[in-house]
Amino acid sequence: MHSTPSGRLSSTSAQSEPEQPTDLNNTIAVVEAAKVGALEHLEALVAAGTVEEAEALSFIQRFDIHYPALIDLVRRTYGSGEHVTSVMVALGKSLATSWGTRAADLRELDECRSSDPDWFLSRHQLGGVCYVDRWAGDLAGLRDRIPYMEELGLTYLHLMPAFAVPEGNNDGGYAVSSYREIDPRLGTMQELAGISRDLRERGISLVVDFVLNHTANDHEWAKAARAGDPKFQQYYWIYPDRTMPDAFEQTTREIFPDDHAGSFTPVAPGDPRWVWTTFHDFQWDLNWTNPEVLAAMAGEMLFLANQGAEVLRFDAVAFLWKELGTSCESLPQAHWIVQMLNRVCRIAAPATIFKSEAIVHPDEVVQYIHPDECQISYNPLQMALTWETLATRNGVLLNDAISERHGLPAGTAWVNYVRSHDDIGWTFSDEDASRRGIDGYHHRRFLNDFYTGRFPDSFADGVAFQYNPKTGDARVCGTTASLAGTTTDHPDDGVNRVLLAHAIAMSTGGLPLLYLGDELAQTNDPDWHLDPANGNDSRWAHRPRFPERGFRDREDTSTVAGRVFQGLKHMLAVRHQTTEFDGADLIGFEPNNQHLVAYQRPGLDPEGWPSTVLCLANVDDHPHRVEASTLSGFERDATSLLDDRIVDLALGVVLQPHSTVWLRVYSK
Repeated sequence: MHSTPSGRLSSTSAQSEPEQPTDLNNTIAVVEAAKVGALEHLEALVAAGTVEEAEALSFIQRFDIHYPALIDLVRRTYGSGEHVTSVMVALGKSLATSWGTRAADLRELDECRSSDPDWFLSRHQLGGVCYVDRWAGDLAGLRDRIPYMEELGLTYLHLMPAFAVPEGNNDGGYAVSSYREIDPRLGTMQELAGISRDLRERGISLVVDFVLNHTANDHEWAKAARAGDPKFQQYYWIYPDRTMPDAFEQTTREIFPDDHAGSFTPVAPGDPRWVWTTFHDFQWDLNWTNPEVLAAMAGEMLFLANQGAEVLRFDAVAFLWKELGTSCESLPQAHWIVQMLNRVCRIAAPATIFKSEAIVHPDEVVQYIHPDECQISYNPLQMALTWETLATRNGVLLNDAISERHGLPAGTAWVNYVRSHDDIGWTFSDEDASRRGIDGYHHRRFLNDFYTGRFPDSFADGVAFQYNPKTGDARVCGTTASLAGTTTDHPDDGVNRVLLAHAIAMSTGGLPLLYLGDELAQTNDPDWHLDPANGNDSRWAHRPRFPERGFRDREDTSTVAGRVFQGLKHMLAVRHQTTEFDGADLIGFEPNNQHLVAYQRPGLDPEGWPSTVLCLANVDDHPHRVEASTLSGFERDATSLLDDRIVDLALGVVLQPHSTVWLRVYSK
C-alpha cells in the first residue's frame, strides 16, 4: 500500500490484511476488512496530494465510530449471511471513494458543522422552497434570483426535484429517471453544484430531495429489470402473476386511486408480470429487503451530498419496507434503513443532514426524528391544524397539539410550514379530536368542504385532490393566499390570516419554511387544468409560475402582495432580534378563550436575563381578550415585540381579529 509523508495513516493499516469474512456476526472482522479497502484509497489520495493526511485520519476516526454501528443495523435488518457480508465489506471502499471526490470547501463545512451540529435551530434560519422551472425558469434564472433570496433573508433553499424525469406526468419530479442528471430543460448537474457553492458563500444551505422509495420506470435499473436482468429484477418488487400482489393488497391502502387501484401495476402492456407501485404506475418501488439496494442508494445519496446538498429530504420514508400481512407503512425496518443511511453520511458527508417527509399519524411522525435518524422533519400536524383553526375559529386542537406533541429529542427540530408543494391532508389524531368531542371523520369532511368553497360563507378558494368515493377521503390544494381568503370581498382579512399562519410557523421553534410565492400573496393558477401532462393533478393549482406582478408590488403596501411581503419582512426582523426564539423549547399556555392560540417560548432576553415570549393569536373574526387573571403569573410590564410598545398586563390584552401578539414577559 502507499505510504504517506509522516507514515501516520499507513501505520493504521500496517497490520496484515484480514481474511475476508463470510458472516456478519463477526463485527470486528467485517469492519477491519471494509477498512482495508478504505485505507488503500485514502493513502492514494494523500500521496497524490488530493487530501491532507489529517483529513484522511479524520475520515478513519469517523469510520471507526460509525461503521460498527452500521454493521449492527445491517445485521438486524438483513441477517448475517455471506451475501450481505460481501456487500458491507465492499461498501467500506465505496465510502472512502465518495469522500475522496468531495470538494475541499465541503470538507471544511464538514468540520464546521461538527462544531455546530444544531445550526438549524438558530432564530436566523429561514427556509424557502420552489420548483426551479416555475420560480426561475432554469438554473441560470435561479442564480439570478439569489439577490432576492438574500433580500428575503433565506438561509435554506429547498429545490423541488430537478432531476431527469420521464416525459409527461412525472409526479412533480418525484419520478426520478436518474439521481445523477438534471432535467436538461433546467440545466446540468455541474450547474447545480456551482449554484450550491454560490449559495453557501451567501449563507444559504442547498436542500434537495432524495426520492428513496421508488425510481421512475425509465431509470436504468428499471429498464434492466424490465428486460429480465436477474440482478436488477431484485431491485424492485416484481412478481410473475397476481398471486403475491393480491395477498399484499389485502392490507395495503390506495394512495392515488385516480391513477391506479391497489399497489401494483403491470410491468408493461401485455407483460404478465406485476410491479409494486405505491404511488403512480410510472414509479416503481425499490426493494429495500435487498442489501444491494442499500449500497446502491447510499452511493446515489453521497453523490448528491457531494454536489453541495446540505439537507436531503427523504421522500415517502414511511413506505420503504414491505412485509406481507402488514400495512407496509412505518415498519421498524424503515427506521433502520434511515439510521443506516445516517451512519453512511456521518462517515462520508457529515455536514449533510436528513429531513423526513412522513405524512402519517402524529405518533408515527415523531418516530423518524432523532439525531441518529432524521435530524429535522416536516411538522404536518401543526400545518394542518393551523388551517383547521382558521376554518373553525377555534384554537383548541392546535393548542393541544402545540402543548402535547411539539417536543422532540435534543439535536433535532421541526420544519414548520404553512403549506408545501403537496396537498393538505388532515393528519390530526382521531383520538385527540375525540377527547374534545370532535368526530374525526366528519370534521375532515367539513374541512374539505370549507377549503374547497362548498361550505356556506367559506373564505377559501381551494381545490379538492384525490377524492376517494369508497372512503369519502380527500385532500385540499391551494396557495396560502387563495386558501386564506385574499381573493374575497374582504382581502384585508385574508392578508391577516396569511400573516397569522406564518407567525405561528415562525415562532413555535425550529426552522420556518416558506413556499416561495406565498410571501408575495400568490394565488392559484387558474389554468392548471389545461396542462396536458398535469391537468388531472389538482396540486398544480398551487404551483403557479413566479408572480412577476407581486414581485413588482412587494414594497407597495396599497397592494395585497405588498402588505403580505412587508408584514412578513417585519415579522422576520423581529424574530431575528428575539433571542428567546433560538432553539426549540416551547411550553403550552392556557388562554382561557377558545378563539385564541397561545404558547410560551422560554429563554434569555438580549441582556441575558431569563424571560419568556408569550405568543398569542386570535383566529376569530371578532376581537378577544386575555384576562388579567390569566396573565397574573407574569410581571405587570411586558413588551409587545411586533409593535415595540409596553403593555400593562394588569389591564389584560386585547387581540384584534386574525392578529398576532408576541409579548416578552418575566415570571413573578
